[in-house]
Order: sequence, then structure tokens, then C-alpha cells
Amino acid sequence: MCGIVGILGQHQAAPTLVEALKRLEYRGYDSAGIATINDGTLDRRRALGKLVNLSDLLTHNPLAGKVGIGHTRWATHGAPSVENAHPHKSGPVAVVHNGIIENFKELRTELAQAGYAAESETDTETISLLAQSYLAQGLAPRDAAEQTIARLEGAFALAFIFDGHDDLIIAARKGSPLAVGYGDGEMYLGSDAIALGNLTDRITYLEEGDRALLTRAGVEIWDAEGRAANREVRTIQIDTAQVDKDGHKHFMAKEIAEQPSVLANALSHYVEDGALVLPGGVPDFAGIDRIIMVACGTGFYACQTAKYWMETLAGIPVEVDVASEFRYRDAPIGPNTLAIFVSQSGETADTLAALRHVATRAQILSVVNVPESSIARESDVFLPIYAGAEIGVASTKAFTCQLLVLLALSLRAGADRKSVDAAQLSEHVASLATLPGLISHALSSSDQIAETAAKLAEARDILFLGRGSMYPLAMEGALKLKEISYIHAEGYASGELKHGPIALIDPNVPVIVMAPMTGMFEKTVSNMQEVMARGGQVVLVTDRKGRAAASDGTWAVIEMPDASEFLAPILYAVPAQLLAYHTAVAKGTDVDQPRNLAKSVTVE
Repeated sequence: MCGIVGILGQHQAAPTLVEALKRLEYRGYDSAGIATINDGTLDRRRALGKLVNLSDLLTHNPLAGKVGIGHTRWATHGAPSVENAHPHKSGPVAVVHNGIIENFKELRTELAQAGYAAESETDTETISLLAQSYLAQGLAPRDAAEQTIARLEGAFALAFIFDGHDDLIIAARKGSPLAVGYGDGEMYLGSDAIALGNLTDRITYLEEGDRALLTRAGVEIWDAEGRAANREVRTIQIDTAQVDKDGHKHFMAKEIAEQPSVLANALSHYVEDGALVLPGGVPDFAGIDRIIMVACGTGFYACQTAKYWMETLAGIPVEVDVASEFRYRDAPIGPNTLAIFVSQSGETADTLAALRHVATRAQILSVVNVPESSIARESDVFLPIYAGAEIGVASTKAFTCQLLVLLALSLRAGADRKSVDAAQLSEHVASLATLPGLISHALSSSDQIAETAAKLAEARDILFLGRGSMYPLAMEGALKLKEISYIHAEGYASGELKHGPIALIDPNVPVIVMAPMTGMFEKTVSNMQEVMARGGQVVLVTDRKGRAAASDGTWAVIEMPDASEFLAPILYAVPAQLLAYHTAVAKGTDVDQPRNLAKSVTVE
């Protein structure tokens, strides 16, 4: 969600802060700002909208200083505005904040009664006002920050700077990620490692409850109980090319096109010499009698797809929960339950909270894209998806990599439980090796899909239909479309059409049918015929045999290569992504940073 950067440098901080914030644009934001200290004096600049507006402001009204903090804001409390943008400054202190302060109203009332009036609608300003009040009582910056943090309820990643202290940043982490970076006579702070990728490759991830005091000489970290904490310094590899568009018009287009290569890379980690290889620590599924899968958004649809695989291949009952709902229903968990959590960032607040809710009652396995993330670190075992940095807000390559890893896990479960014999496993693993080529073939349909999308862009409502493992794909396709084109779209199980949604069908509502020639094909086609009988305009996404059997009367056909029933959901994600992408381009929307959305949602 929001992005934080901090710099204690040897050169002017403002240009570097803005450049680092640009690397966090993918997280989603509606305003941005920086604060620096120059000759002991704290000052700030803030702007509404994109970072180019902040850059323009700094051109006309520069901000000097070699220490500073910066922020890209995604609004929670208070509408997007300059007044609500971070950093918030109260007298001699400025603060940037990711997260939500749940008790800010009580604190604000208390502060107002003491003469510290808020100038914004945000919960964050309460933090700077509280710190100001402690400084006014004569406390040193570290003590004022510590007293402030102790009063806060909720989730936060925080960075403070103080008037008169040009070699000091104080940071804290509770519920939102924060990383410290090490330079040569410089120190850095970032809400994720990508922000610091051009500055350093040496990172320390703060753990839950940690506080940190940064100077140019290094960092002092202490835990929530005030004890000195030694956190590992990791050398990380961030491919800076992955945060460039590499000739594509949008990051989303680049990331769709990268899928053959990232899937091949993921396969190289999970298949060796024709055999399935999973990390140590993956449980023996023969001893698992129930699986709970938890995720949000696109990850939730990956889990729903994996439910089909896991139950079919391994015979294990699977429940799939939306993370924001899971921990509030207090699901019963037995001793042989495996809980699987799926998150691209590994920092999704709802998913992380759900993980912690069951951490002492179930074995925890996570599927993540960021091995250093909180979800990965707090799991018993994690499976990386190897998608690389995904910048576009709408997930594409991370989704297909999640599916690949979940399919590999399902095959392992089937082998453990003897429901998939050695010959069948070998056949499935060999099939996995064909996936990058199938995806490349699917990408060759992009131009044809763009033509269909130009017509879809005129619609106000669009339905997606699928059966079996294509049902989650229908919901994922609808999500992608509404995320970036702002067209209302819904995904339905094809058989449910006649139980209500068929009332929506008319010539102005396109219906996209995901229907490979598998065991559910005939039933899906029957549902498609019901649509066409009522004047519905059908876009059929199928393979060569499906096209020959059922294309008569359709509005358009998008042909995919032949694939096994288990690979089809991964393959058919590509046309769903391309339909959304080209429709958004036709409508002229902001593809990579759609309105109101954030890449990594670190608040509940």
C-alpha cells in the first residue's frame, strides 16, 4: 500500500527520495511528499496526485538537506489532498506512516484538550502531534518517539525526523513491513527492498514490534520490550531491470509477456531431472486430513483453483477462505490440519493476521513471491513462486506462478497419499514442462484479443462463465477486467446462470465463456447456448476442438492450444489477462495504477 523511504546521506536527499518513491509507485498512491532537515531546520513539500506533481513542486520550490523521509499515500482516513498527504509535521517533528492507528480519535481529543490541534483528517497526524507533545515536556527525540509508539493501537510502519537533528531517523514496525539499508557512510529506510534497490543490496528486515535508531554510523535496534535486538543483515539481489518497462507501454504488458520465462524459472526450482522437488519441511500429506487455504483477491482465486486440484489428485478435503473473513469465524482446526496462505507480497495484512490466528493450532505453509516477507518468515515452510518483481497493480505473472506452485504441491500430495502413482506423477510432471511453450502460444493471440477488447470497451457490464476449475478463472477474469477498465464484471459458475444471473442477459451484455474441451465442455456449451438464445453476445475461449464443436453463433472465438485439464486454468489465465489489458487500453484508463487500488494491501 503506502510507501516509505528514509535517507541519511552524504548528498542532497530530495532527488534520491523522489527516485526511491518512484520505485514504490507500483504499490498504489494518491499523493506524495518528502521532508528534509537543512542546517538544522525541518521543512517539507507535498503534492496531490502522481509523483511528477511533487517533482514539479520541487523544481519551483527546492528542498535542501542530506537527511529526509518520503511517502506515497493511499488514503484511509481523509480524502486525497495536500493537507492529508504525508509527511505530517507538528512543530519540530515530521512523521511518515503506513497502516492505521485505531485509537486516533481518543488521542486526537486528548491532544486537542492539551492545545495540540489537528490540521488534517488523518490518523497519522495524531502521531506527530503526540510526539510534539512529548518533546514539549523535555523528552529527547528517542524517548519522545518511544512514548508516542507506546500509545498507538493498530498497525504501523513509522519513520520520524526531528528539527535540529540531521543525523537521526527513528523507525518502528508493527504489522507493516519496514527494512533498513546499509550504505557507505549512509543509512536508508524503506517499506520494501525495491525502494532501496538502487542504493544498497544489504538489508535488515525489522521484526514485529521492533524500533530502530538510524545514524550515518549504523543502526541500533531494540524489540517491543526494550531489549537490544540483533537482526540479520542480508545481501539481496534485486534485478533493477524488473522495475523498468523494457520497451513495453505498461508494466502489466511486460509482466504478461514475461510469463513463459518466469514459469520456466519456477519450474527449474520445482522439477529436476523429470522429478518433482519441493523444499524440506513440506509435510507428508499422508498425515494431513484437512487443508484450509486463505488468501485475498487474485490469490483467493488461485486457492479456489487449487481446491479442485488438491481434492482430485489427493482426496484431501479443502476449505478456501477470504482472509479478511477467516479469523472472525473462528473455524475449528484439528491436529492434522494444514493451513496454506497465499500472498504475492507476503505482507498482505488480512492474510498475515489470519496466519497468526492459527499459527499455534495448525501447520503453516505459505506460497509467496518475497522470501524475506513476514508471511514467509512466520510460516513453518514457504514455497517461493519465483515470479520476480511484479509492478503492475493487477496481478498477472504472480497469479500463474502461484497456480504452478499450487499444482506442484497438489501433485506431491497425491503422491504422498498414493492416489497418484509413479507413472501418473511422471506424466503430470512431464506435462508441466510444456507449460512455458503453451503460454507463449497463447500470447500470440494478443492482437486478435485486442480487436475483441475494442468492442468490449463499449460495454457497461460483462459476465464471465466457467465450470470446474474454469469457474475460479471466470471470477479472476472478471476481477482483472473491473480492476483496470472500471467496467462492471462478474464471474459465475456456468451452471448457476439459470439460477438468477441469466436475467441480466441482453444484446448489450457480452458474456465471456472459458471452455476448454475437457469433461465439463458439453455442459458449459449448453449454458452458453442458453445465453445466445436470449440475445447474449458470446466470446468463446476454447481450444481447436472446442472451436470446431461450438463456435456457431458466437460473437468471437479466442483459440488456445490444447492442454491437459490440470494445466488449463494456468493457460487460460493469459487470455483473461489480455482481454482486461486491451480493454483498459481501449478505454484509456491507468493500467498500471488503477484508481483506488494498491498493490500491497498492508491495512485491514
